[in-house]
Amino acid sequence: MMAVWGLGAVPACVAADVAGHVAGRMDIVDGDTLRIGAQRLRLFGVDAPERAQSCTTAEGHIWPCGAWVTAQVRQRYQGAYARCTELAQDRYGRSVVRCEVAGGDLGHWLVREGLAFAYRKYSQRYVAAETQAVAARRGVHGSDVQHPAAFRAARRQAAARQAAPKGDCAIKGNISAKGARIFHMPGQEHYARTVIRQAKGERWFCSVDEAQAAGWRKARR
Repeated sequence: MMAVWGLGAVPACVAADVAGHVAGRMDIVDGDTLRIGAQRLRLFGVDAPERAQSCTTAEGHIWPCGAWVTAQVRQRYQGAYARCTELAQDRYGRSVVRCEVAGGDLGHWLVREGLAFAYRKYSQRYVAAETQAVAARRGVHGSDVQHPAAFRAARRQAAARQAAPKGDCAIKGNISAKGARIFHMPGQEHYARTVIRQAKGERWFCSVDEAQAAGWRKARR
């Protein structure tokens, strides 16, 4: 991977210089989400594989392509200075933005390198870059990869079908990609789409006290 752009004598502060604009050093959350200061930003027109997503090579090898994408973006852009323009807000309250780093479009780079898909539902801006990446089998396109939107829909359906094992034990104890133990209560924002994978150590709880005693913390939303 190439060196990170825009580092050096760039101030670390966040600058909200014009309404709808934010600039500062990036903290990469995943392939299409970042933070600048306290603001959580979703890149416009791109959709990167989810961190829990896997891909399959032509030889049938399953590999964690979602986590790999996040690692690649962090390697390239963590701490880089970006100027972002807000275009909308999504249903989670995040600003949907287009970001430039050293004059280059971050979304275009992600799609061109095969680290994200052009999100055709919202924009045709990066379709040509995706076509080139697919033809060159760059990034995840070198494997059999499910579109992230389809992956999320499948997880929501699986979560909706998953019933609590007994009685009132409906609290979902999830383990995040970073190993954080978080429990979700019925009615919380991410409860419905959280799937319990017992083989990975996730579990159901019957009460908040039980979950906290086992080392889980409550989800913030």
